[in-house]
Amino acid sequence: MSHMNTDAAADREKGTKFLRRFYESETVECDNLGRKLASAVLPESVVNRKRRTGRLAGIKDMAAELKEEGGAGDQVLYDDIFEVDSEAFITTEKRKLSKRTKVSLLLLLVLIPLTIALGVYLFRGTSYAPQNILQTIFGSRVYYFISLVIMIYAMIPFFMVFEGRKPQAREMIVLASLAALACAGRAAFFMLPSFKPIVAIVIISGIAFGGEAGFLVGAVTMLVSNFLFGQGPWTPWQMFAMGFIGFLTGVLHQKGLLPARRLTLCIYGFLVTFFIYGGIMNPAALFMSVYEFTWSGLLAIYISGVPVDLVHATSTFIFLWLGARPLLEKLQRIKIKYGLL
Repeated sequence: MSHMNTDAAADREKGTKFLRRFYESETVECDNLGRKLASAVLPESVVNRKRRTGRLAGIKDMAAELKEEGGAGDQVLYDDIFEVDSEAFITTEKRKLSKRTKVSLLLLLVLIPLTIALGVYLFRGTSYAPQNILQTIFGSRVYYFISLVIMIYAMIPFFMVFEGRKPQAREMIVLASLAALACAGRAAFFMLPSFKPIVAIVIISGIAFGGEAGFLVGAVTMLVSNFLFGQGPWTPWQMFAMGFIGFLTGVLHQKGLLPARRLTLCIYGFLVTFFIYGGIMNPAALFMSVYEFTWSGLLAIYISGVPVDLVHATSTFIFLWLGARPLLEKLQRIKIKYGLL
């Protein structure tokens, strides 16, 4: 028994000497937060870095960086929303934003409305609509073709993100998961007309991954979810409206005009749902229901659509209030871990 006590005392003495030598050592090399952590707990022979400082000073610096905002790549917390401060990422985005933004604006403001307008004129099935090969192939369901064209438009600016490298499957999976989540949310609240989380998820996608990703998530969500709720001539309009909200959100956030704070996002979500989504879908309903456009008819359909738009906008406010922080937190951690987009 005394022999065992002697061995234990000897082990404790060895550990004490090691720890004393360890914490009294004068230098340690480190250059970032992760290496500071390693150099604070490992012997100097294991950690070989460039900048030298006292070991206890290294622990102090590490604690200070954990408490404060830090430099590029460190995680930063807004008042109530998780964010990432990365100078290199912001610089790259600003450098590449101009070209993609011009293409995206051309698609959103010119090509997509023109495609929908041609579809309304050529394929609405009226007596004056000219017969063509698309009507012969698709018949009354030519809106499938229009939706496919809009889907291609949505992918063009998104894939421009990968000008200097190939897209990775993990990046596609995250966006596909967001679109699937939006579709599932629309199906889960089918019993409550217009009370849907789709706009909230599209806004979160634009905040987390940029305008092009928000555009793609919005368009894909409406196309795919309508396989459950019914495809029709309204599908291209819905894809355009939801994609536009996703793109606008991403651009405003990247330009610093839309901070990712909870109340700010909730108010923004309410406004864009009411004025942009409702503002696009109300005249779309007029075009799909009558053959002659009148200003009185447009005013009447806007007035009749106010209750529906208010419910939709309120649901967006609620879902952003409840889900913006946890979703953005998870998405930003995924971006950091896998280096996405």
